[in-house]
Amino acid sequence: MSNDHHEAHPPEETQALKLRLRKISGQLNAIERMLSTDYDCPDVLMQLVSARRAIKALSEKLIHSHMEHCIEHASSPSDARRKLRELMSVLERYID
Repeated sequence: MSNDHHEAHPPEETQALKLRLRKISGQLNAIERMLSTDYDCPDVLMQLVSARRAIKALSEKLIHSHMEHCIEHASSPSDARRKLRELMSVLERYID
């Protein structure tokens, strides 16, 4: 993870992302409890599908935010190109 550059995101957006992440953490904790109490596999799998969708939605929100706040408002065209290359590298892994 690269920390050599930091872009300011609107606080309300950061809070919304953190809220989504807390919900996902809650889902994962619930799945762990289900496994501990030997729930039926289809029920656990449905919860995993739900958590995966929530992670995907969070990822998509973060991608959009990065494009809007970090790339569009880069300090220079070369900085924007660098940030776009970084995003493309991450997206290649994301879609794998």
